[in-house]
Amino acid sequence: QVQLVESGGGLVQPGGSLRLSCAVSGSIFSIDNMGWSRQAPGKEREWVATITRGGIATSADSVKGRFTISRDNAKNTMDLQMNSLKPEDPALSYCSALIQPMGAVTARPYWGQGTQVTVSS
Repeated sequence: QVQLVESGGGLVQPGGSLRLSCAVSGSIFSIDNMGWSRQAPGKEREWVATITRGGIATSADSVKGRFTISRDNAKNTMDLQMNSLKPEDPALSYCSALIQPMGAVTARPYWGQGTQVTVSS
């Protein structure tokens, strides 16, 4: 079965950096768009960034200039480099991808379980 697993979360001071990774496993025919979202305590889930299979990236205004999304199609992985982290950034971060498994007729979204990002004050 297809699974997405995030890693790289942890504790960092304001102004510091972290790099999150997302690994896709399973029997996969294709992976289209991939992306990151986050959810802070007491708030709705927020879209962070998306990257196409061809490497075209977009990001939310709140992280533009600080976060960079990338992917490695050969390894079925995706990263989010987070620089200049702010106290407002702490959140549970989720990766997602539009995936067509082997044997499936169509693609559908898949989500990971999340990795925690904590920015100290």
